[in-house]
Amino acid sequence: MTPSALLARHRHNVRLLARFALVGATGVVVNLLVLVLVKRLGPGVDVEALPLPFGEFHVRWYHVYSTVAFLVANLWNYQLNRTWTFGSSGHARWLREYVPFLAVGLLGQAVGLLLLTLLMHPGSPIALPRDLLDDSSGLRTRLYWAQLIVIGVVTPLSFVLNKVWTFAAVRTLHRGEGRAT
Repeated sequence: MTPSALLARHRHNVRLLARFALVGATGVVVNLLVLVLVKRLGPGVDVEALPLPFGEFHVRWYHVYSTVAFLVANLWNYQLNRTWTFGSSGHARWLREYVPFLAVGLLGQAVGLLLLTLLMHPGSPIALPRDLLDDSSGLRTRLYWAQLIVIGVVTPLSFVLNKVWTFAAVRTLHRGEGRAT
């Protein structure tokens, strides 16, 4: 590949990453708004939602709230990434791209739920401090900070997997036109 082709490819990828990040930023807002809403409507975050048969770990309501917020934000992010970031809406059917986008998101959510558990569980070595984050106000709510940390950790993985796998139809089309992506 020529140096000018490498530079063009690099610029293109930086542009995609910037758009993906902007869509992701709006997705963070959607995620947190949904998280706040479902947290207010449901039981306490540390209450057991589903007992697991072995050990002290159970599905807690914060796992449920995080998953609901993820599903809404995932759909939001998918639609914006499809139409604006990767421009694939005219190249592949909606569901054909959404299934892998959701699969990537679910993988990220699984990793995120593990991290969320470590941040929320009082016995974890990386648990968020309960004295500082005492849930007395929105800015002092452990779940909100834990969710933001999870999003920050999972986003780079999501970008790479979505670029390589989910929106492959656009890359295939561009390669057919002789354009590197």
